[in-house]
Parts: sequence; C-alpha cells; structure tokens
Amino acid sequence: MPFLNYDALDAVDGASFQNRAPYPWAAIDAPLTPDAYAELKANLPEVSHPAFEKFVNVRRAHGQQSHDRYILHYRPGLELPRPWRAFIEELEGPRYLGFLRRVLGIQANPILTFEWYYAWNGCSVSPHCDARRKIATHIFYFVSAEEWPPEWGGDILILDDRKRFQAHSAPSFDELETAAALRAVGNASLIFARTDHSWHGVRPLTSPEGVLRKLFIVTVNANTWQVKWRRLRGKDPDGYRFRLSA
Repeated sequence: MPFLNYDALDAVDGASFQNRAPYPWAAIDAPLTPDAYAELKANLPEVSHPAFEKFVNVRRAHGQQSHDRYILHYRPGLELPRPWRAFIEELEGPRYLGFLRRVLGIQANPILTFEWYYAWNGCSVSPHCDARRKIATHIFYFVSAEEWPPEWGGDILILDDRKRFQAHSAPSFDELETAAALRAVGNASLIFARTDHSWHGVRPLTSPEGVLRKLFIVTVNANTWQVKWRRLRGKDPDGYRFRLSA
C-alpha cells in the first residue's frame, strides 16, 4: 500500500512552483492517503524515545533566536514503528524522488534526511533562510485541527523581505511581510525551495502545557562539498553519524 497520495503530488505544477513569489512554495492538501495518514499518526514516535533530543536556548548563527524543540533525527538502525519504516522506504524510492526532481527542477536525485519536530508552549522559529546545502524542505503535519485550535498559533509563515536582507542575518517578524500563514494541521504539507530570500518562521506557541505540536520534516539536500566532506567523516548532510552508537 503506498503511503503517498500521488494524485496530490502530481497536481503540483513545477513551473508554477518555481516561479512563485516571494520564493517557491506550495501547500499540498492530502499528500498522504487517508489510511496512511491515520496509521502514521497513530504510530508517531513517542517523545520518550531514547533518540529524541531536547534543544533549548541553543545559540544560532547571525544573532537569530533559539529554535527550541524536541528533535528525533532518522538514521539507519533507528528503532521505529513498522509504518514509519515503510514510509521512509517509500520516500527514498524512485516515485517520490521523481516528484522532487520535477517540482524543484533538478536533474540528479537529492540526498534526503528525515526528522520529527515536536514543540511545546512558548517554542518559536525565528525568521531565517535555511543552509545553502538544502535545496528544499517538505513538512508533513501530524496534529489534527480538533487537537490544535487556531488560537494556539503554530502557523508556518511564508515571509517576504522584498530583497532587503541577506540570508545570513536576523530580521524580526515585524521587519518582514507575511505572504502566507499556513495552519500546520491535518493531512496536509508544505514544500518550499531554499533561496537567499526564503524567509520563514513560526511565532511562539500558546498551547497548554504538555501539548506538543508535531511535524515530520523531509530535508532535500544537494551533494555539496560540505555534504561530501561530512560523508567522508561518516556523517549525513545534517552532521549526524550515519548510524546510532551501539
């Protein structure tokens, strides 16, 4: 059974995506089949998973604020529920990679990395552009609209700097225009390409204590010299060891 809804992915027009302002992005409704979404959501890794890491007050470059969250970074050998293992196998397969090549306008297969991001009350994502090795990011949402009402925040903001800021800087939300605010709930996803002006962020969550906003992130990496150097040192594009320590 395929997890991805290829009718929804095939409906994303590559030319329209690549020419969208202020940078390439697309909101995809129902990127997963209904049964697949329900199965993956029911089998999300628990935050108690030993490989989850909690990041708080981690210094970021260029004066940007800390992006607090729990992160579970996928590596071969990671203990996962069966549906998630099968889903990642599909994401690494030819049909999804073909979707990425078509939409992003690239020739070679990219290198994918995968992470689960769980955030709590007060967490935010300050405006930033991603690292240059990243071609794109595909974000899948794993809280329902019933579980996460709009007043708790958590919208992913597509931000427009009108070409006024360098990527290696730290503008505030108030210095950028909001081109779109996307509710990160339900069987939906966001894919966006990295540019020197692909500013995005999330304002602080106002959810109750103990409630987590859950995302699954596919990072689409180019085979840059940095990526090649990390591979020579036994690391993936994000700088993690390929396999968990025994």
